[in-house]
Amino acid sequence: MDKTWDKLHQPCPLCGSSDAVGVNADGSAKCFSCGEFMPSYDNACQGKNMETVNINQTKQVDIVDEGTFSALTDRKISQGTAKKYGVKCVHDLQGNVVKHFYPYFNGHELSATKVRNVKTKDFFVNGSYNDTGLFGQQLFKGGKYVTITEGECDAMATYELLGSKWAVVSIKRGANGAVRDIKESLEFFDNFENVIIAFDKDKAGQEASIKVARLFKPGKARIVTLPNGWKDPNDMLKNNRHKEFVEAWWSAKVYTPSGVINVSEQREKFHNREKKESVPYPYEGLNKKLYGLRQGELVTLTGGTGLGKSSVTREIEHWLIKSTNDNVGIIALEEDWRRTIDGILSIEANARLYIDQIRERYSKEELDKFFDILYDGNNRNRVWIHSHFGTNDIDDIFSKLRFMIIGCDCKWVVVDHLHMLVSAVHEGDERRAIDTIMTRLRSLVEETGAGIILVSHLRRIDGNKGHENGIEVSLSHLRGSNSIGQLSDCVIALERNQQSDDPEEARTTRMRVLKSRYTGDVGLATRVIYDHETGRLSELTDSDISFEESNEEAF
Repeated sequence: MDKTWDKLHQPCPLCGSSDAVGVNADGSAKCFSCGEFMPSYDNACQGKNMETVNINQTKQVDIVDEGTFSALTDRKISQGTAKKYGVKCVHDLQGNVVKHFYPYFNGHELSATKVRNVKTKDFFVNGSYNDTGLFGQQLFKGGKYVTITEGECDAMATYELLGSKWAVVSIKRGANGAVRDIKESLEFFDNFENVIIAFDKDKAGQEASIKVARLFKPGKARIVTLPNGWKDPNDMLKNNRHKEFVEAWWSAKVYTPSGVINVSEQREKFHNREKKESVPYPYEGLNKKLYGLRQGELVTLTGGTGLGKSSVTREIEHWLIKSTNDNVGIIALEEDWRRTIDGILSIEANARLYIDQIRERYSKEELDKFFDILYDGNNRNRVWIHSHFGTNDIDDIFSKLRFMIIGCDCKWVVVDHLHMLVSAVHEGDERRAIDTIMTRLRSLVEETGAGIILVSHLRRIDGNKGHENGIEVSLSHLRGSNSIGQLSDCVIALERNQQSDDPEEARTTRMRVLKSRYTGDVGLATRVIYDHETGRLSELTDSDISFEESNEEAF
């Protein structure tokens, strides 16, 4: 329920701010300086036998000095620990603790006392936090460890849980004021080798832990993760969980920013990493350079217009279906789904079934036998194809791509081709559209672990010799944006001199690796030759090549 502010810019009795408090119509209040909420502003400003804080600080405020040193039985804190920290308490006639008094010092001079009412759990400060150290700071000079907690009772509880061995202090203003409190006492922590942060196990406490840890030099701060079921150190002390707390304390992890890891903690993960299984390419030359295809990688296949990208893509699609048990997804944006199936079955049949006159030579039973490649022994469909019906929307395409991977369990997806996706973005800036698409594809690979094979075009080359004449391809030839090469794990280029007078050379394609993040091995990988009768690509060896190649680049 929203509060209605009755008064604004009121003084704070907790942190000493002169105008940071807003008082609600129901008498509750919040300080926007220290972040503390007060159930009753009047009670926070004054207590029995206590003066109200002098807001203008024009005269010395009386410091509370009542109560006695005794065990804080409501918190199971011993008298010895309470006395060490200078904490007194008041009892009622039945002997129950009704108030705590927590002292705060400027050096060794008492400057403020925080008073907590046990029954209502509210508190107020008599005096001012200005120039005071953390709770308990005056007790410790330095050492190997100092622990920071979120509250005074947590500090005393931690001191006892650790066997009264190590320095323990508490912030003054709660989780919201933690950074300010620590900054005011940074010099104090210079005297300790390690800072252990043991804040409450709630959202505010955990967020404050990270903010405080960032104040210290790398490697100095550690964050305690309390065992499940326990909200703070005092909660564990009250339930005699000494052993569990000590284990959590010693197991506190060195804080590192998100995305930065402490290598010393990664030994087991290093040895027990998930192995990336490779699926061989259908061409041995590619396998020698790339060690096969792997899920979780983005492979870009590129080449000039009419240089055989579709033929190579079909061979890879068929190879994945035949050599693995994985589901395969295909998004071919320039063709009908029937043409896609024709291409895959043509590889299986060693015949160009995508040509009507050739397909008609086969009976329905023979075609059905080829069609069975699309299933496994349990008649489970393993091949999923995007049927776009001539309409393409980029978000719709990515939605279907995600569905293929997650909903259809496709471990491999072929996207043909990138620049059809670009046209679906409806942006005038091709480079920006490519950057957006490549980033989304890269993110999808990282998120799902699927292997994506992307077909991309090359830009036109100025000069006397272009890609149709078989010039050597480089990453700079990729059309539209550097992000294609940057975000791909592997880039394979096709080169062919389709204008050659030598018919064998005209149908021979060189496969060149332009990038391999996995192996780093780049350069000419292999050559394949196209068979007009079968529509297949066969790998050649050096001894198979009878024509003389020229890689001369003319620009």
